[in-house]
Amino acid sequence: MRLSELMGKRIVNIFDGDILGTVGDSDLVINPENGDIQAIILPHAGEGLLSRGERRVLNIPWSAVYKVGAEVIVVDLENNYNTRVR
Repeated sequence: MRLSELMGKRIVNIFDGDILGTVGDSDLVINPENGDIQAIILPHAGEGLLSRGERRVLNIPWSAVYKVGAEVIVVDLENNYNTRVR
């Protein structure tokens, strides 16, 4: 699959139905040795009063990708998204 085929697709979490973002707003982590996608890195808004102004990212491992469809990428993440502050 080419990167151009992923661009613009929404990323939806099958666990709770949340739309997490789009591939156009994200970065991909690619293995330089074989070209495989390892993860999708999405900007993720912080939650709550204490997180205002913080930039968080959501790290979605490629192993969590359930299905790549014509318009969406379905991922299987549980409640505790793997986020980190940038």
